Amino acid sequence: MNSPLPQLPLVDAEIPERCDAARNRKLLLDAAADLVAELGADAVTMEAVAARAGVGKGTVFRRFGNRAGLMNALLDRSERALQQEFMFGPPPLGPDADAIVRLVAFGRARLDMVTVQGEVLRAAEDSRKSRFSSPARAVSLRHLEKLLTDADAGGDGDIELLASALLAPLEASLVLHQMRVLGMSLTRIADGWEDLVRRIARGASGY
Repeated sequence: MNSPLPQLPLVDAEIPERCDAARNRKLLLDAAADLVAELGADAVTMEAVAARAGVGKGTVFRRFGNRAGLMNALLDRSERALQQEFMFGPPPLGPDADAIVRLVAFGRARLDMVTVQGEVLRAAEDSRKSRFSSPARAVSLRHLEKLLTDADAGGDGDIELLASALLAPLEASLVLHQMRVLGMSLTRIADGWEDLVRRIARGASGY
């Protein structure tokens, strides 16, 4: 349980990128992110990304394969940024804070991601045949499992299942539904997640 967390795999990591290829990839992802912000993820097409980036449509297909590959590449980029913060960043998200404090900070940071890149996250979730086996989700689960163990918050319970239960309320599809359809504020959702974490901790170890 205390083994180092794996780094998220790069898209096409087995093929080292030349400088120009890396630059083109960033150009395409920036164009896609801008279109998502303007139109919503469902309206973004490979053709629109190519036009925004000023390249041929074939370039986008060669780089990402299909629309699902593009959405997953956008998700990979945002997940990597969060991963760097909770693995190496300062408190309260990083390693030098109390485990329960870090759990709360992780949930709030992931919810903040939904407000900024929620459409990308939702589209990436929806595009996967099995979103529950994605590398990004695996890293988040491992992180939650370790923090629960460090905090002795699992008691005699099943840490793996408890981590899955804590991650479920942070999924973009659910959070966007709560905000857009049910009218819940991000503050309410984040405070509710913190309350859940602290109730689990108190129930297991009198935290």
